[in-house]
Amino acid sequence: MRLSALLLSTTLAWSLTGISYAAELPKESRVPGGVAIVPLLGLTHTKAPQADFRGNRVMVLSAEGTQYENQTRWLAVVGIPLKAKADKRLVISAGGEKYPFTITEKEYKAQYLTIKNKKHVNPDPEQVKRWRREKAEMVGAFTHWDSVAQPPVNFVLPAEGRFSSPFGLKRFYNKQPRNPHSGLDIAAPKGSPIKAPAAGTVLTTGHYFFNGKTVIMDHGQGLTTMYCHMSRIDVKPGDKLQTGDQLGAIGSTGRSTGPHLHWGVSLNNVRVDPTLFLNN
Repeated sequence: MRLSALLLSTTLAWSLTGISYAAELPKESRVPGGVAIVPLLGLTHTKAPQADFRGNRVMVLSAEGTQYENQTRWLAVVGIPLKAKADKRLVISAGGEKYPFTITEKEYKAQYLTIKNKKHVNPDPEQVKRWRREKAEMVGAFTHWDSVAQPPVNFVLPAEGRFSSPFGLKRFYNKQPRNPHSGLDIAAPKGSPIKAPAAGTVLTTGHYFFNGKTVIMDHGQGLTTMYCHMSRIDVKPGDKLQTGDQLGAIGSTGRSTGPHLHWGVSLNNVRVDPTLFLNN
């Protein structure tokens, strides 16, 4: 009995420390396409201060119960652009102060894909206009801000399947260079379910030129997730979802070489590696 009581008390003690609370933070990876957790030293606001990075508002979480609680009261959780350079100082602004941080380089692999529909590689002027309208709509979703105190930052996978293309790949379509891969591709049979990885609200849905049938969810404080190439969409803007609620089904719409889900995660309007938010 004494041993059981000791184990229980130790478990409870750990639950009040940063060891347990690490589940309430994404994994830190200070590389292009990663996430930095920056202590906002000296800020003693009772309410979360507003922080900004490169013109976009940044997630700010309480440091209480984390490994940072002896240093500061607040933490900035910032997405790092894929094009960020390690030799340049990155700076967060908060409470009238500047918080510089550094990153290290990361070399992502190259991927060469053959696209049968040539318009998905070199669209005509009308298709370019369409893409620009759709991009503006998506950016509007990525910059949406909902001031929840603790957004869900630990996700479950939204689909079951093989990881066919990891985040950050340098992409070449028909041997032509394009933007790096900004999400995680999960290959699965057409019609397989796509589910919400965490609680959130549907911001927008659409059938986009490159992304095909798409859903974008908001999880709070500038954290959004995107689901592309769907065969079917089962939700509508404004729907409030819980973890595991169905969003739609795997497909191959838009610029796609086969049925799969392109799952993107955006933080402060920066596309970051979705695996940093997986709880396992």
